[in-house]
Amino acid sequence: MDTGTPDVGRYRWVICGLLFAATSINYVDRQMIGVLKPTISAELGWNETTYADVIFWFQMAYAIGYLSFGRIVDIVGARVGYSVAFVIWTLGHTLCGFVSSAFQFSIARFVLGIGESGNFPSGIKAVTEWFPARERALATGIFNAGSNLGAIITPLVVPAITLAFGWRMAFIVTGAASLVWLVAWIALYRRPSESRKVSAAELAYIESDPADAGPQIGWLKLLSYRETWAYALGRFLIDPIWWLFLFWTPDFLGKTYHLDLKNFGPPLVAIYLISDIGSVAGGWASSRLMKHGMSANKARKLTMLTCAILVMPIVSAQYISNLWLAVAVLGVATAAHQAFSANLYTLPSDVFPRSAVASVIGIGGTVGAIGGMMMAKFTGYILDSTGSYAPIFAVAGSTYLLAILVIHLLTPRFARVNAVRA
Repeated sequence: MDTGTPDVGRYRWVICGLLFAATSINYVDRQMIGVLKPTISAELGWNETTYADVIFWFQMAYAIGYLSFGRIVDIVGARVGYSVAFVIWTLGHTLCGFVSSAFQFSIARFVLGIGESGNFPSGIKAVTEWFPARERALATGIFNAGSNLGAIITPLVVPAITLAFGWRMAFIVTGAASLVWLVAWIALYRRPSESRKVSAAELAYIESDPADAGPQIGWLKLLSYRETWAYALGRFLIDPIWWLFLFWTPDFLGKTYHLDLKNFGPPLVAIYLISDIGSVAGGWASSRLMKHGMSANKARKLTMLTCAILVMPIVSAQYISNLWLAVAVLGVATAAHQAFSANLYTLPSDVFPRSAVASVIGIGGTVGAIGGMMMAKFTGYILDSTGSYAPIFAVAGSTYLLAILVIHLLTPRFARVNAVRA
């Protein structure tokens, strides 16, 4: 990979590749319910509100787990924390193949949510350990792009398994196959200073940022900082929109353009291919601006503002009669979300010491999941009441501008936190 830096070694990008793979699996497991919604709803007798309730319990678990895993990962490290999270979410995902009611499905998805909540705290912690500040947005954008690969794989692979063996076997097969990653992670991941695969030059490059100032920040102390809430409220506003795209896009395409399990794969693949480009481009753009002398504050916010503007055409999606024009609008919106997220995710590592990064990520993830719970209830209610996505897309199109405004008001300078132990 050409990163624009001297060739000091590239093992850190192997680690980034592992994070990319884990995030891909994470999104296959969470998105499957969206792809299989018509099939499962027909067999188990769900309406829109029932489906929204199942999503609600997943996101409640995600909120609880995200906060817990953020602190756990700061204590035990990314290697152990990621392994535990992966085992829990794979168990919950596989259990979905054995349920027979909405209540049982909610329990399985709750377990899935607890485990999946550890993905981003662990991933961001690993990026913080393995990359200097000037590469973190790019590395985050790359591993976050795994979410789009997972979203691409799901509509290609899952319908084929379902049509051949049934939807239950789709959960079981994908759960078993994903265990290969766990073996690779345990075998390959160490902190840079503990890895024999890292050259002295690469280790020096990774550790080239100034040392963190001050001792570890206590958890309650973190809640007193505006910077924590800039990140958390940003997540509260934008995370629900991503959940909306993930869990309801197949339903929107099916109802609006009369697609089914056999033929909505190509439109979904196109949407998430575009989204994948956005994830990497967002991190690349701010990193490139910083390498040309722009401050992190200005580079991150300028990129996020651009992304917020690019999401706005989603308000028209309900009224577009041409399938592929709608796919383009949805694809640009999801790409802009991913680019926005790649920069928002770097805020904790930009302003907090490394020892606090995963905890701040956990707080933000919890607040974002609470927003997702609210969005799930809202979406189910609107669809059962009106059958229209127009009010839902109106919310989606305006949220990102509000998010960048809140972030800027709470942290106008992206200044490093200078804190003492709580």
